[in-house]
Amino acid sequence: MNRSNGVTSTLEPATPDPPVADIPPPVAPKKPRTRIALALGGGAARGWAHIGVLRALDEAGIEVGMIAGTSIGALVGGCYLAGKLDELEAFARSLTMRRIAGLLDFTIGGGGLFGGMRLTRRMQEHLQGLSIEDLDRPFVAVASEVNTGHEVWITSGSLITAIRASYALPGIFEPIRCNNRTLIDGALVNPVPVSVCRAHEEPLVVAVNLNYDLYGRSAVVKHSASVQPELESAPKTAEARLGMTGVMVQAFNIIQDRISRARLAGDPPDIALHPRLSDIGLSEFHRAGEAIERGYEEGRSKLSELKRLQETFAR
Repeated sequence: MNRSNGVTSTLEPATPDPPVADIPPPVAPKKPRTRIALALGGGAARGWAHIGVLRALDEAGIEVGMIAGTSIGALVGGCYLAGKLDELEAFARSLTMRRIAGLLDFTIGGGGLFGGMRLTRRMQEHLQGLSIEDLDRPFVAVASEVNTGHEVWITSGSLITAIRASYALPGIFEPIRCNNRTLIDGALVNPVPVSVCRAHEEPLVVAVNLNYDLYGRSAVVKHSASVQPELESAPKTAEARLGMTGVMVQAFNIIQDRISRARLAGDPPDIALHPRLSDIGLSEFHRAGEAIERGYEEGRSKLSELKRLQETFAR
């Protein structure tokens, strides 16, 4: 008891303050990485490399937000977004020269050497009834209109029809008639469709160019037309024995290469992947294993750059 100035008070021991818990500092939530838009270029048999690129991206957890594909780029991109990449890879790796011949139905009097219906039936086993609207991400197949030369972006309707129109190589596969338009291979107008991804306002565009290492960068070579007499009777060279199909294929290679360089110079991607495929011919579909592996290696080599750009665009 304490008596002071007539006031009585009781002194009690002070209650100790509770211990202060160690509270970790607040952690800022991580911003989601920017999804990439893929522009998958044309290149016939070399296009199996797209499968390897997609495998590398999936393994690294890099999410694809949309795909624009030309020719075989439309085939691989469409199957990927439809969840059928495993089936497509198994099909590609199973191909031999004999099996390829069995898939081609020779036609006379049509718009191409092959009708392509046997190949279509194989696609129908996995993609029958599937429309582009059914895919969970945007998909665009690029084709060319044969009567006008217009570039056609197929963004809706049958996925199989869109893919077939995009890879209808002139002189090889018959054109596809769709909505009063006659459509052929999109590589004639846009071999690597970066511009399609830009039109969809995608912030991070990755292009896969299958024809980068086919030719040198010089497009003009001075040459004399004079022929030395002793060479006039020389044996035919390998170039002279290309045959009609070989000349058509080589001409198509040149067209794709020159158009790709011109269009990509004016509208470059944020990152370009260039699998080394110059020794794989347009018709060598039986070399799928090699092409897939080279695409995978090229994809792996650009992963760090891709991740850095994803973080930059996410700010």
